[in-house]
Amino acid sequence: MVHLWLRAETKPKEHRAALTPSSCRVLIQNGFQITVERSTERIFNDEEYEQEGCTLVPFGTWKTAPSDAYIIGLKELPENDNSPLSHSHIFFAHCYKNQSGWKNILKRFVQGNGILLDLEFLTDERGRRVAAFGYHAGFAGSALGLDVWAQQQIHPGQKYPSVEHFPNENDLITYVKDRLSKAISVKGYTPRIMVVGALGRCGKGAIEFARKVDIPEENIIKWDLEETKKGGPFPEILETDIFVNCIYLSQKISPFLTKEMLDLPRRLSVIADVSCDNTNPNNPIPVYTGNTTFGNPTIAVETKNTHPLDVISIDHLPTLLPRESSEQFTNDLLPSLLELSNRDTAKVWVDVEMLFRQKASLIDS
Repeated sequence: MVHLWLRAETKPKEHRAALTPSSCRVLIQNGFQITVERSTERIFNDEEYEQEGCTLVPFGTWKTAPSDAYIIGLKELPENDNSPLSHSHIFFAHCYKNQSGWKNILKRFVQGNGILLDLEFLTDERGRRVAAFGYHAGFAGSALGLDVWAQQQIHPGQKYPSVEHFPNENDLITYVKDRLSKAISVKGYTPRIMVVGALGRCGKGAIEFARKVDIPEENIIKWDLEETKKGGPFPEILETDIFVNCIYLSQKISPFLTKEMLDLPRRLSVIADVSCDNTNPNNPIPVYTGNTTFGNPTIAVETKNTHPLDVISIDHLPTLLPRESSEQFTNDLLPSLLELSNRDTAKVWVDVEMLFRQKASLIDS
């Protein structure tokens, strides 16, 4: 029997879940044992899991889970804990591209003889990720980018306030439509939004949201590999109002923007950096530092230009629509989870464990 232990997320304002009640139902029907930590932040309440046959346990008790349990979550483990990790963990660790602190997290697994099965690197036979939040990340990034632009027009000089999650997509669309209508009446034109990485899941989500709030097709500029193959920087970005970065960074590339470019005359006033690679040495948007949060969603970039420029760099954007994004993600992940009963031979799990061991061998190099 495979035992999955759903840990409660500890990242502030993280409302998504790596397992939904409906996915737990399927797993239990297939002989899995599911333990769920209680959580007041999760979009799904504890009773929904109990009704599906899950065992509920106190918040944060995963460290005492049976040694053979898989600890599954989404976001990173608490940063103030450097204790060894002895279980097999399934989550987004963000430590395989030399991100800040990558050695520290891998050392914890090595010291505890645990295993990291990173959700970002679960791939099928074609090398395509089996499950990703990309669509909803782009959808939410586009939504907040347009809303920040609206804020700049309606309340110039006022900082964009904290953001709460929305119960469903329709409520989010209605809210942003209303804000855009007010902003457009003040500004006198509809904003132009550029999406780079337009052909990927994330880019498609960003484009779809813009369409749903009635941004005209000619105002949605779609760039992907063909448009960026010459290499940056790209002054065309300055001619748009909102730039949504949706690329998947896998190698060193020339920057899309430089700090010096921002001193030039420009329309650009909002960057929604959905990719959030600011701790990556190959970051293509090196004009700001540090991620933002739902509590503090924007960073103001200082330039010689008096035209404002706000950056959104929230690394868990899909939690703006936590129920829908969780359901979509776990539906995609479910076939791979069912293969955990044959983990030693299931290619998706064999490959991701091999990758972990390769990366772990580099921590002292």
